[in-house]
Amino acid sequence: MTPGYPAPELPDRIGPFRILQLLGEGGMGLVYEAEDTGPVRRRVALKVIRAGFDSRDIVSRFEAERQALGVMNHPGIAKVLHAGTADSGQPYFAMELVRGLPITQFCDSHRLSIPQRLNLFIGVCQAVQHAHQKGVIHRDLKPSNVLVIEQDGTPQPKIIDFGIAKALGPQLTESTLVTLGGQTMGTAAYMSPEQAEPAGLDVDTRADIYSLGVMLYEVLIGQLPLEPREIGLHLFLARLASGETNPPTPSAKLMATRERMVGVARARRTSAEHLHRDLRGDLDWIVMRAMDPDRTRRYDTANGLANDLRRYLADEPVQARPPSARYRVRKFVKRHRAGVAAAGLVAVAVVSGAVLATIGFVRATRAEKVAAREAAAAQQVTQFLVDLFRVSNPDEARGNALTARELLDRGADSIATRLSGQPLLQARMMQTLGTVYHALGLYGPARPLLTQALSIRRREQGDRDASVAETLNALGDLAREKGDFAEADSAYREALDIQERVLGPENVEVATILGDLAALRWNQGRTAESESLSLRVLALDAKVRPPDDPRTLGNIRNLAVAYWSQERYAEAEPLFQRTLAIQQRVLPPDHPDIAGSLNNLGGLYWALGRYQEALGYYERARPIFEKVLGPVHPRVAGIYNNIGETYWKIGRYREAEPMLRRALALKDSVYSPGHPSVAVTLNALAGLLRDQGRYPEAEPLYRRALEIRERSFGAEKRETRETMRDYAELLRRSGRAGEAERLEARVKE
Repeated sequence: MTPGYPAPELPDRIGPFRILQLLGEGGMGLVYEAEDTGPVRRRVALKVIRAGFDSRDIVSRFEAERQALGVMNHPGIAKVLHAGTADSGQPYFAMELVRGLPITQFCDSHRLSIPQRLNLFIGVCQAVQHAHQKGVIHRDLKPSNVLVIEQDGTPQPKIIDFGIAKALGPQLTESTLVTLGGQTMGTAAYMSPEQAEPAGLDVDTRADIYSLGVMLYEVLIGQLPLEPREIGLHLFLARLASGETNPPTPSAKLMATRERMVGVARARRTSAEHLHRDLRGDLDWIVMRAMDPDRTRRYDTANGLANDLRRYLADEPVQARPPSARYRVRKFVKRHRAGVAAAGLVAVAVVSGAVLATIGFVRATRAEKVAAREAAAAQQVTQFLVDLFRVSNPDEARGNALTARELLDRGADSIATRLSGQPLLQARMMQTLGTVYHALGLYGPARPLLTQALSIRRREQGDRDASVAETLNALGDLAREKGDFAEADSAYREALDIQERVLGPENVEVATILGDLAALRWNQGRTAESESLSLRVLALDAKVRPPDDPRTLGNIRNLAVAYWSQERYAEAEPLFQRTLAIQQRVLPPDHPDIAGSLNNLGGLYWALGRYQEALGYYERARPIFEKVLGPVHPRVAGIYNNIGETYWKIGRYREAEPMLRRALALKDSVYSPGHPSVAVTLNALAGLLRDQGRYPEAEPLYRRALEIRERSFGAEKRETRETMRDYAELLRRSGRAGEAERLEARVKE
């Protein structure tokens, strides 16, 4: 019996149906098991509005369910068999009586394995897709509304209770649009953020995708991602609406409750270790994409979710994770183990040849002896990479759960032992893997590899060899991104000196180092020098590179950034726009350079106070960075920071704080504690907290930001003075005028 309502008196009949028993009840209506006394004798579930609850809103909701079910015809959705009005005037409808178990109970009671559970869940997705195609959103998907029966020994899911369904199309009248102002509808634990939003954000089919994600989470590990009862319903809904729930992945949640792991795994016919391994990676990605608080990043359709589950079951690359080449290679290897060695030899040979040609190791002007030596080296590189990716032996594969990071680590370990007698080849591979680590934002393992490569090349080829300059430049790039500007400066200068001596002052490699040096000068706040170097390198680019070369475009962007930093916005904007236009013409639409230009334009408009325009560019850049670079890359942290800052400026505080905290956590994990980029986010988060009157929380952030900026730039630079002014404003607002004046005096010095 529903709390607050008297026990309903069982009627004898409603319409042509003889009432047998009460199956369930809610605030709106009652559900009976009934027998049809008409020509077709059958048991049905009879749903009727509770006596006395005949308000316009409730009747419209009931009518919505009746119409919604009437237009659907799918084996995964309970059928409407009859509709009418009782003698008392209460509307009712009879639907297929489903004698099944909630999907979570069915899976556990039958000890379904993970593949069996996923195949069953695919059927649920197909039924939801059918409803969406008919213009209906369920809006209350949860295990108790997804019952599973067995038909001819095969599990068949049946979705019931479209009681709060929302019409999408014109076939359902306006009276069926049942969102009530300020009233959330659905079950909290499975509800999407937009359903929990008090402002009544329009709900579309992606709300059901979120609920499917929560159900899939529970089907996989037997737990909800978050339990509303643990923090209280109202707080849960507030966090949900603001996107601040941050649930752990299924594999992480499983590991956090080790005492339950054995029992959970046993119900899935596996061991705890195997279950964790199966969840980690693709299934984590799939579930978390379906549950993304931002509906634009969820699956667009239920079919999209189902298709990714099919890809997982077929060992094909899933769409929920960044489609890196290494990830696709791993999936291909797993599907085609027998032929991978031979096919890999050919493929890697082609890749190796392209890499070697690109970096200029085999030059047409060299003697045949040199070319032959380089060809032999290429063959050795090829064999090394084939062995690295070889997992055709099950004993080597260990379940084949290798990630790109594991492959890199495996390669780095092999270099020291397998290539110890071939120092030049060893240095080459160290340089290559160190550069890949750097590109992935893994600065820690990149540095020792590049440092060892430099040491070997100096010893074997002397201090004035072009290969030494190549490694010095790579170390300079790494140091610059880590915030070690003095180290970067030294590496770039030595590399430039070598390249100008060996290759001449107008060589393409010289232009590369000059462009990197210009970027460093901007990082150091020496914008006039950055401008001068950018102009010099662009003049050299015009001689040695085509106008749409990516490196030329990067140097144009460097010049635009130098103008922007000097508040010469009218000069910066056309350069940013020109760069973006060329990139969009010559590069794939998800290339990170395009995202970089979008991000720069966002920064320009942010500086001009045109925050809505800035936000548009940032939001276009964000999915590219996330897709291509993965979730823990420094550039992803940067775009989170920029979006969070913009939310702050336009007053969307609830959205700004989680975004800025996410950026700060990510930066703290990839950068050294004193990196200038960390200070950017500290300053923004402190400003947000200050503007909300949260002064005790803001002050330590300002102190840390100021310490970093003074150490990195000195007291006179624009960045340091920005923090001083902002911190002084906090002191003034919190009644500490004397301290504020002393800090402001430092700004004026």
